[in-house]
Amino acid sequence: MLQRTLHLPRAGTESFFLWGPRQTGKTTLLRGAYPDAFWIDLLKAEEYRRYTQHPERLREELAAAKAVSQVVIDEVQKVPRLLDEVHWLIENRRVHFALCGSSARKVRRGAANLLGGRAVRYELHGLTADELGTDFDLTRMLNHGYLPRMYLSDRPQRLLNAYVADYL
Repeated sequence: MLQRTLHLPRAGTESFFLWGPRQTGKTTLLRGAYPDAFWIDLLKAEEYRRYTQHPERLREELAAAKAVSQVVIDEVQKVPRLLDEVHWLIENRRVHFALCGSSARKVRRGAANLLGGRAVRYELHGLTADELGTDFDLTRMLNHGYLPRMYLSDRPQRLLNAYVADYL
């Protein structure tokens, strides 16, 4: 596993957004940094439905949980209405959030609450030469790209074609 150079704050110390393109390793980085966090994964259909229909459930679930110091919401752009609850919880319960997603534009476009300075912004991009160290190969980087899954693949062409067709 690669060691990323982006260092996230210790659990329970700061609320932040973590933005970056798909497949850069945001979720993997968060899972490593906050293994004991209260985790919400909006890629799971049942969690997406639950929070889309009743965003206030976040407040209710955290009130019922014991001593939550860090909450991670993965793919937060999928349910922008959750950000009003996050705002309230930061202000009234001093809960700290890691809010992860691939599209700040989608959140902004939906006129969602971007927490007005209550959460800092981090960005995770593809691999860097520093992160790869002695495994850095410029030819490979140019041919495979710098997204971890593609760069590390022995046969990246189908992955690259799918990524380009879907996202670019």
